[in-house]
Amino acid sequence: MLARTRRLIRRSLLTLLLILLAAWALIAYFAWQAAPLQLWHTFIPPELSADELDNSDWQAYLTREQQLIDLVEQEVVAKTPPEQQLAGNRYFQNAPINPAHFRDNWNRSYLLRPDGEVKGVAVFLHGLTDSPYSLRHVAQRYREQGFIALGLRIPGHGTVPAGLVNIEWETWLAATRLTVREARVLAPGKLPLHLVGFSNGGALAVKYALDALEDKTGTLTRPDQLVLISPMIGVTRFARFAGLKAVPALLPAFANAAWLGIMPEFNPFKYNSFPVNGARQSFRLTHAIQQQVRQLAASGELAAFPPALTFQSVIDYTVSTRSIIADLYHFLPANGSELVLFDINRGSVFGPLMSSASELALSHLLPSQPQRYTLTVVGNKATSRIQTQASTLAAGGGSQQIQPLGIDYPKDIFSLSHVALPFPMDDPLYGMAPRPEQMNQYGINLGGLALRGELGVLIVNPGSLTRTSSNPFYPYLQERVMETLTAPAQPPSAAVGLAAPVGNDRSDADYRADIDAFLDEADAPDWPF
Repeated sequence: MLARTRRLIRRSLLTLLLILLAAWALIAYFAWQAAPLQLWHTFIPPELSADELDNSDWQAYLTREQQLIDLVEQEVVAKTPPEQQLAGNRYFQNAPINPAHFRDNWNRSYLLRPDGEVKGVAVFLHGLTDSPYSLRHVAQRYREQGFIALGLRIPGHGTVPAGLVNIEWETWLAATRLTVREARVLAPGKLPLHLVGFSNGGALAVKYALDALEDKTGTLTRPDQLVLISPMIGVTRFARFAGLKAVPALLPAFANAAWLGIMPEFNPFKYNSFPVNGARQSFRLTHAIQQQVRQLAASGELAAFPPALTFQSVIDYTVSTRSIIADLYHFLPANGSELVLFDINRGSVFGPLMSSASELALSHLLPSQPQRYTLTVVGNKATSRIQTQASTLAAGGGSQQIQPLGIDYPKDIFSLSHVALPFPMDDPLYGMAPRPEQMNQYGINLGGLALRGELGVLIVNPGSLTRTSSNPFYPYLQERVMETLTAPAQPPSAAVGLAAPVGNDRSDADYRADIDAFLDEADAPDWPF
């Protein structure tokens, strides 16, 4: 019997090995067939390490940043081969989208000071493959309200896509700590500190806030407010195993296997190509956050977590909306936090083409019991209505508050997207309706493209350009963020009659079973649209 068991185990292991080898062979074949790597896929700028960042300061970081930009000019831009010297290549010296031509190169870290009295300081953390450009509109509003705004170029970004090939999330977090240290130097004492994060930057903001709760040395300044836009609290299960895809890249002939996507670089402030390591680091970061949230909830330390205002599209192809609710908001104390969900456009001309899953997504996400945070849903009532409203359910339950927004949901937008939320409709690069005087500010307007034509004509898959890239509800988002600048601090666990955060008496398996039932409950609240 024992011998038979051993044979079965050996046979199973051999079968698994053969499956893995076959999968890697298939990956290697497609990598070999893929587009060739260019200089911007192979030259890796030498960023400061996590240890170096923890022993450095803002000025030293800016100095290294300039050195990296100069290196990219020397090793990539100046050496771009003739066949890649195209108007649609940001690394071609004479291309209209080359960031070096712009008055403001938003691939760099920035510091915005208010004109008058300093009322606080805010740190802005952009997303993965992104740049400080993405949060500049919000940062400018903070500056106008008397806040110092510090926008960090997160290591690996703003240079070349290869900058993400071997970076680790711990380096991103060390750069976040460095920026917060500078923020507190610029605005000392009890002046409020806000962390504003988009996508992966939202994850970094949450991770920093969790670490600050555990910090017993007083080294990490606790933020007073988090503003999270499409925060990366959970990603797809594929990201967990993304590193396996890159195994064939150990052989030079299959170097392309280290990339999930190799695309033309036509965006001056965002990478289009995406290395496997980016997905891997995203999973590692979100996994660390989810584990830490549970641990601090169990110990009671999460009760001191700062209030968070989060904006999220119900349908998000990049991050998990479900995870924001299940892995973060479910555990938050009653501290004045709020989750704002942007629903699909139920009055869209695309109605007959909408999937049933999209139409039911909101009802599957909404809690069917009182929660410790305020929940707001923005959208329209039905197919006959393009007028939108914000429907708010306060922490602890009660009646819904309805606020007409005076904003129409554009009929040609069937939903928002992960990338759209921080950009107003008149953004020069991503806006659907940029102001005429700004149309050519960055050499291209990606948000206003109306694609009509034959397959194979464009240098990029048209599908990548059809994703909504600006937010018709941006004025509402901006107004809500500005409210946090004057809102009184909320004492933790202030709501009455709500369950305390999950403690040690419940296993993780019990939690997952409960939260799955919580999210899949069919009889969700009767929201009025």
